[in-house]
Amino acid sequence: MNGPDLTQRPPRSPRVRLGGYVILPRMLDKGRATINGLNGEFHFNCPLDEQFLNFAGIEAAAVKELLAQGQGDAEILAFVQKTSKRTPLEIAAWSEMQDRRVPTDVDSRKFFQEYHEKLAPHRSDVATWFDILDIDDHVTFGGKA
Repeated sequence: MNGPDLTQRPPRSPRVRLGGYVILPRMLDKGRATINGLNGEFHFNCPLDEQFLNFAGIEAAAVKELLAQGQGDAEILAFVQKTSKRTPLEIAAWSEMQDRRVPTDVDSRKFFQEYHEKLAPHRSDVATWFDILDIDDHVTFGGKA
């Protein structure tokens, strides 16, 4: 099975959409890499993936099974659309909310701030979880924040 080598490059950004869903392409990259033993420090079915899985009403094991069978993005999207029953409007609203999600409680704000200070203290444009993930991916593979 072909899949990304996440020891050499990051998975797709959480902002990349498949069928209107954010997070899904990133989760698929991590799943394929995990199956191939090339996931590096990335984890399939992490809390971010769970955001998508819970919204779609899909089990991680079902997605991983499809990935292990060599299913491509289009086939997995068809499975998601058949299983999830979410409307295009719900998907668009949820994806937009995820794209703008910020830390909301004291503990997550503290974690976010410390993470931000470690990765890119000079960047004042970092506000969302997707912002910090994109910067982390870039810096982890040699980029400058």
